[in-house]
Amino acid sequence: MNLRERKKRRTRDALLRAALELFVTRGYEETTVDDIAAAVDVSQRTFFRYFAGKEETAFFVPRLAETLVVEALRTRPPGEVPLEALRRAVLESWDAINEAVAELVPIDLHLRVYRVIESTPALLAAHLRRSAELEEQLACIIAEREGLDVNADPRPRIVVALFGGVIRVTERLWSAGDDLTLDGMRQLTTTYLDQVGPALAGNWRAEQSP
Repeated sequence: MNLRERKKRRTRDALLRAALELFVTRGYEETTVDDIAAAVDVSQRTFFRYFAGKEETAFFVPRLAETLVVEALRTRPPGEVPLEALRRAVLESWDAINEAVAELVPIDLHLRVYRVIESTPALLAAHLRRSAELEEQLACIIAEREGLDVNADPRPRIVVALFGGVIRVTERLWSAGDDLTLDGMRQLTTTYLDQVGPALAGNWRAEQSP
């Protein structure tokens, strides 16, 4: 990376951090592109050289994390069953995701933005739309791994929809809870993913105490 590229990277990262800090302290709807640009002492035109709008800044880091999960799924052993491959793709790429995020913004800032997304209708709607797009991508990878036609066999989409639902539940519970730490999110995600198999296969009534 040459000097010009490093300078552009620093400007992009500064705009990203300024945007996220403003979203957390002021609110997403209350923050304008002009506010973000002013925080970095650049023009609105400069902002739009790096981002299409403020929504893109809100999801820039989550998109990075999603990319790493997709890459991790592609490299899982071919004999691994789909749900386990998805589980391990998330949990075993956790450290790599955190390292990549930390190079852009402080981890605690990234985590606090999750709560902003959950509490902002426009961002939550965008998040759900993006999640559906990610699930379709994951389903296509699972179908390819299993030698299936994703449009003829419903199983890849079903297993990814189940997996995505678990992730959504953990995101919502974590963002509404008191432990907003990275370890808290990881522990909750692991606990819920580990319960998928037993929940599907178990007889819940038989497990209840008389």
